[in-house]
Amino acid sequence: MTTETEATAEAALPVEQLPDLNASENYFNRELSHLQFNYRVLQQAMDETHPLINRLIFCCIFSSNMDEFFEIRVAGLRQQMKYGRESVGPDGLLPEQLLNEISRVAHDYIHEQYDILNNVLIPAMEQENIHFVRRRDWTPAQAEWVARYFEDEILPVVNPIGLDPSHPFPRLVNKSLNFIVELDGKDAFGRETGMAIVPAPRSLPRLVRLPDDICNGGDNLVFLSSMIHAHADELFPGMEVKGCYQFRLTRNADLELEDDLEDLASALRGELLSRRFGDGVRLEVADNCPEELTGFLLKEFGLTERELYRVHGPVNLTRLMAVGSLVDRPDLTYSGFSPAVPRQIRNKEIIFDAIRQQPILLLHPYESFTPVVDFLRQAAKDPQVLAIRQTLYRTGADSEIVEALMDAARRGKEVTAVIELRARFDEAENLELASRLQEAGVIVVYGVVGYKTHAKMILIVRREEGKLKRYVHLGTGNYHAGNARLYTDYSLLSADDALGDDVNKLFQQLTGMGKALKIKKLFHAPFTLHKRLIELIDREALMGSHGHIIMKINALTEPEVIRALYRASRAGVRVELIIRGICCLRPGVPGLSDNIHVRSIIGRFLEHTRVYYFGHGGKQEVYCSSADAMVRNLMNRVEVAFPVDDKELAERVRSDLETYLADNCQSWELQADGAYLQNSPGEGEDRLASQLLLLERLTAK
Repeated sequence: MTTETEATAEAALPVEQLPDLNASENYFNRELSHLQFNYRVLQQAMDETHPLINRLIFCCIFSSNMDEFFEIRVAGLRQQMKYGRESVGPDGLLPEQLLNEISRVAHDYIHEQYDILNNVLIPAMEQENIHFVRRRDWTPAQAEWVARYFEDEILPVVNPIGLDPSHPFPRLVNKSLNFIVELDGKDAFGRETGMAIVPAPRSLPRLVRLPDDICNGGDNLVFLSSMIHAHADELFPGMEVKGCYQFRLTRNADLELEDDLEDLASALRGELLSRRFGDGVRLEVADNCPEELTGFLLKEFGLTERELYRVHGPVNLTRLMAVGSLVDRPDLTYSGFSPAVPRQIRNKEIIFDAIRQQPILLLHPYESFTPVVDFLRQAAKDPQVLAIRQTLYRTGADSEIVEALMDAARRGKEVTAVIELRARFDEAENLELASRLQEAGVIVVYGVVGYKTHAKMILIVRREEGKLKRYVHLGTGNYHAGNARLYTDYSLLSADDALGDDVNKLFQQLTGMGKALKIKKLFHAPFTLHKRLIELIDREALMGSHGHIIMKINALTEPEVIRALYRASRAGVRVELIIRGICCLRPGVPGLSDNIHVRSIIGRFLEHTRVYYFGHGGKQEVYCSSADAMVRNLMNRVEVAFPVDDKELAERVRSDLETYLADNCQSWELQADGAYLQNSPGEGEDRLASQLLLLERLTAK
């Protein structure tokens, strides 16, 4: 159905010139766009402006991202085909077509990853006197030390499993390191098995530092896989080990919970075990593994050559992140910095006094997350504070935030925590968190079944001069101090009465029952956010060439939002999209998206802020949000977008956005054909790295 604003926006062009907004060629595929983001992360390993150890870490992050891509996205496509529930997105690709294309692209990317590791990163680390010592290069003293380490640390916990009729193929844990071993001879019982599986204990480090006194200087590291290879014959006394090859199986790790559960926590505990043993979706094997053995493994896991990845190096590269802690080389890592604390807070002993005077906007990690923690700490101890309510998505059971909530409850305050148990891969930690909070007297609510609670909100009710006053924190990121040092996110601390009333009503909806309450300032999913976002885009379209939209989000996949942006572009609005990851919108299409430019910023920090900016002919409106422009965020989650009403703060956000748009070295431009091209300074231009500029600008306070 076309709204009045849509019709007005489209009236500027003759009907015969209007491209079909629903045509599949005007949409990129979500999964292939996701893979492109992972590739941009991998390319950071080649960027010599990053310190060397951090380049290695980017290579590892690519592995971690690809693991999750297969565990969730590829697994979901395979599930569609398995159960005959195939669906087609706006791009028109069927699951079978998509899986073939994913396999082609992923094989190319992973091949390039190992090429970068073996031919760029490891040689560069050798030049810095950091050595990954291969078995063939062990000195007699090193070989002797490895033998003792194997006997003392590895042999007692390794459990080799011979394959025969009474020892069927073991059930291997998702993403665990394993070895398939070819054997010759008979064991003590006269069995001639010919084959065995050796699971590497997950408790053992995958990378071990050799003692300095048996090395010729530098940092010397040896892989667990090398030690097991070297001593595999000790696992099978009296038998000949003809070959030992590492492999790793990635399984479906998504959780499926029914909407009509009586006890979400109990159901989730049951599902978490199944995650470790879901259907196989990818098999990684050492590239020297014989064909007959890889064929055996593929058959055992129900996979085909399409799901087979032969790799030249360790199959579990994510564990190479340990290099950062094993090697003391601060010259090869990012230099530290001290996040700033705004003067407004530093000058006030009581944070509520500062917030009441003027709202406070923080941009993490450049500005400290400590004021958010202090906001809760002071509330816990303040005798004038009566109640605290907070949503928790990813936090960590041992965080200072959690300690403050428990302290408040022990002091007799009314404390309510809305915990999202289904925060992917943090479910077990959130179950533990819920238990700890409940033991301290916190009222714990698990949100709404069927709708993940992704909004980031704190509400503090305080008695001041005989009246109740509400203070709020609203954010674009999680209440996780570790993430706040690595992710870019906005935090708003405010004493605005209307915002306080809105947040209070949202907590009522989350913890109680009843109709959706009327909200004054906030947009909230799944009720008003999607509708209001499209209305704001369509309203900007009415401004024509005087309109200006900037959206900084992590992903853009929702078709109606994309169509609204196409309409705005067609009406002449300048649309600038800063999208870190997935983008299904195709920019630069004549007559459709000529005025849309899409860029992705990849750097030291994970770009995580969500901002919607509307120029509105000089009357700018700025919103920060917990939500990306995705179906799941706008339709199937509890999300919040909040206005930045203060003119000074709104201008500050706009300035931050302009910094990202001016980036000419950490930014990648999306082309009409789907390729991303990295920007570089023009002749005579200075390098402008947005994250470095923000670091210098904000931490210099």
